[in-house]
Amino acid sequence: MDCKEIESLLIQALSLDEAHVTTDGSHFKVIAVGECFDGMSRIKQQQAVYGPLMEKITSGALHAVTIKTFTPTQWKREKVFNMPM
Repeated sequence: MDCKEIESLLIQALSLDEAHVTTDGSHFKVIAVGECFDGMSRIKQQQAVYGPLMEKITSGALHAVTIKTFTPTQWKREKVFNMPM
């Protein structure tokens, strides 16, 4: 599965502002940014991202996924203080 495919899938399914996906070959890291996460618990945020990916996970096309979710405001703060992209 290609990183750009995953990004597109998530952006369309969740109406995200941004999605960033990287891989080392077997492990995928997902950063999802959207207003849809505002007010959600961390568990609900993770479930929201896993939902559109579940078919790919169960088919074996995707496995070992790490997910980080942010609202746009949280993402701005995160980029400034913690995460060089």
